[in-house]
Amino acid sequence: MQIKTLEKILMFFIFYYKTSKNAHTIKNNNYGGNMKKYLWIIVPIILVAIMAIIYIITKENFNKENDSYSTEKLSAKQNIDNTSKQDSSDDAENNNANENSGTTEKKEPVETEIATFTTKIKSVRDTNRQTNISLACNTLNDTIVNPGETFSFCNTVGKATEEKGYKEANIFVNGEETKGLGGGKCQISSTLYNAVLACPDLEVVERHAHSAPVTYVEEGKDAAISYGVHDFKFKNNFSEPIKIIATNTNNEINIRLLKLS
Repeated sequence: MQIKTLEKILMFFIFYYKTSKNAHTIKNNNYGGNMKKYLWIIVPIILVAIMAIIYIITKENFNKENDSYSTEKLSAKQNIDNTSKQDSSDDAENNNANENSGTTEKKEPVETEIATFTTKIKSVRDTNRQTNISLACNTLNDTIVNPGETFSFCNTVGKATEEKGYKEANIFVNGEETKGLGGGKCQISSTLYNAVLACPDLEVVERHAHSAPVTYVEEGKDAAISYGVHDFKFKNNFSEPIKIIATNTNNEINIRLLKLS
C-alpha cells in the first residue's frame, strides 16, 4: 500500500513539473499567469492531503501489528501459566505417590525365635480348665515387651472373672486342691517361666512356687499366679523388643519367644 502511494506522489510531481513548465512559456497570456499562481497554492494543499492519507494508512497498519503482537503475547503468557499449573499438579501427584510409596514399602520387623517351651495338659476332659487355658492364651498371645520394660503376667492377662467367660477349675490354696475361677492359668505362667529361663537377657523379677507340687513341669520350675497376690514378672534386657506367642490345644500349651529386629 505504501509503495503505491509513493508512486502516486512521484507521478504527481512529474505532472506538477510539466504544468509549471507550460505555465512559464505562456508569458503574455493572463489566463496562463493566473493558472501558475493558482498551481502554487493548490499543489501544497494536495501534498498536505497526500501526507495525511499516508499517515492515516501507516497508523492503521501499526495499530493492527500492535494488536496482533499483544494477542500473541497474551496467548503465550496463558500457555506458560497453564504449563506452570500442570507442572505444579504433576509435582503434587508425584510427591503424593512418593509418600504413598514410602508408606507401602515400610518393612515389617524380622522375627527370630529365641526360646520355646511346651507343657502337657493332664486333665484333657476337664472342659472348664480347657476354657480357662484358651481364654488366657488368647489374651497373652502377640504381647510385645519393649527393651527395658518389665512384663507382668497378672497385668497382661488380667483377673479371671465370670464376665470374661472364666470357669471354676482345680487350684491350690495353702497346699490343698480346691475349685476357683481361672483354674489352669498357672500352667500358662509356668510354661512362660521356663521359656524365659532359656534366655539370659530376660531377667526374672518375680516368681512364686505353688503350695503343692504340680505335674506339668519339673519341681522348682513352676510359677504360681494369683491376681493381686502372686505375679510372674520378667524384664527385657535385650536391645530389641520381644514378642510372646501363646497357643494351646486340648493336649498341650506352647510358648514361643521372638526377638524383633
